[in-house]
Amino acid sequence: MRLILLGPPGAGKGTQAKMLKDKFGIPQISTGDILRKAIRDNTDLGFKARTFMDGGQLVPDDLVIRLIRERIRQDDCQKGFILDGFPRTIPQAEKLSETLGEMGLTLDAVVDLEIEPEEVTERLAGRSNCSQCGTMYHEVSRPPNRPGVCDLCGGELYKREDDNRETIHKRLDVYAKETAPLKEYYGSQGNLKAVKAKGTVEEIFMQVCSMVS
Repeated sequence: MRLILLGPPGAGKGTQAKMLKDKFGIPQISTGDILRKAIRDNTDLGFKARTFMDGGQLVPDDLVIRLIRERIRQDDCQKGFILDGFPRTIPQAEKLSETLGEMGLTLDAVVDLEIEPEEVTERLAGRSNCSQCGTMYHEVSRPPNRPGVCDLCGGELYKREDDNRETIHKRLDVYAKETAPLKEYYGSQGNLKAVKAKGTVEEIFMQVCSMVS
């Protein structure tokens, strides 16, 4: 099973990807993770990526695609994989399709987690994380028992710098301009599956599973 998860910031792509990984036994592939690993392992591609990152530049699409190609050639991807956060643009999607075609692979589904911008803003602006164990909280839907303190480990809770309303609106604008057009791109290929990202995490996961199973 080879999947792509689409959706704006705050739609829950990372959460759903982890649940799919656990259920189907296929890896979740994040470009950020493979970039960091390549740099940490000091591979040739990692060295090239680091030169761009150290210079404050974006890693070119061709280099990211080469890293993804290397990743999906690994043994744990033989049954499939979940791409989380890539592609972000039409050119990236075209390069990915070309690369998969060269490898004799096709996508089984592209799952789009649909959510209104207002709900995204409320989700992100109200969330906080534990600085020690990473557990996520929300001031409305999942508040901690004691303000600012993690229920599980007693660690201090913090808010991400970009989880403020102004920055969230900017991130949503970028998504609408650069990434949302992917819905039409994949829709024209017949493998786009739309899921309303409303309800509990488990309810959304049931919808996702019904689309890909």
